Amino acid sequence: MKAAPLEYLAHAAGPASAPTERLEWALIALVVTVMLVVAVLLIVALARRRPPGQGERIGAEAGGMAWIYVGTGVSSLALFVVLVYVMTTLESVASPAKAPALTIDVTAYDWWWKVEYPDPDDGSRRFATANEIHIPVGVPVEVKLRSADVIHAFWVPQLAGKTETIPGQVNEQWIQADAPGIYRGQCSQFCGAQHAHMAFEVIAQPEAEFEAWSRAQMRDAAPDGGEPAVVAGRHLFGERCAGCHAVRGTDAAGMQAPDLTHLGSRRLIAAGQLTNTADHQLDWIEHAQRIKPDSLMPSIALSASEAVAVSAYLTTLR
Repeated sequence: MKAAPLEYLAHAAGPASAPTERLEWALIALVVTVMLVVAVLLIVALARRRPPGQGERIGAEAGGMAWIYVGTGVSSLALFVVLVYVMTTLESVASPAKAPALTIDVTAYDWWWKVEYPDPDDGSRRFATANEIHIPVGVPVEVKLRSADVIHAFWVPQLAGKTETIPGQVNEQWIQADAPGIYRGQCSQFCGAQHAHMAFEVIAQPEAEFEAWSRAQMRDAAPDGGEPAVVAGRHLFGERCAGCHAVRGTDAAGMQAPDLTHLGSRRLIAAGQLTNTADHQLDWIEHAQRIKPDSLMPSIALSASEAVAVSAYLTTLR
């Protein structure tokens, strides 16, 4: 099994993450400074320690108490400054400078992400994908977060902080990418056996590319062309997969697993575990419980001819 490549951009890449990154470095600097000061004071105290039985010079106790008062005062002032800085930073990233240009719905499942692009004015323009969020560059995007089972946490470090997804509750976050690229996201709240394998990608694109991607995603699955292997694969898919997966434009209308209408357009599968190739698709189908134990995706036994047929059908889902 070949793991998915890490071709991601590093460091803050948007207005919701840059202030948080500066705060992080400031807190790291403060912690390191405090550790160094404490270490120096401890070394000095050990060096000046008198052997047992020798008296202390007059006034030493008073001088020691004075240093305690000074240290307490400086520490209190530093903590107050840090508190003000933290609260100011949180306020600066609480909402975007302008109204979001796009709203998407993200629902967390054990262990994958359902991504829906609603259109309140035209229901036919609504579509869903999985583990892959596309956004236009340079504009704020509102993300409405839900959970279908347990508490998860939505986190794209380069674009924004963490927001939990809680069953029965809708939380909101906004993200914005200042440059095109691929930004890795991850569930950051322990949610079960495959918590570490619950990743997703945010793909930021220029406006024209994003619109082209959106139009392609709105379309139903293309006709399979009637080739015998593809037809056989479609029937197998309907028998074994359609109860969980959906393919728009066909009878497959499952709601408990990723929508596969445009499976071929995605970079990764299995919530970031595998690159999206024909071999990895079959590996995932046949060995899901080896790749992600305890996931709801079962390992499905396929004969050689069935594997060829299913793979032929999946290649049509572009």
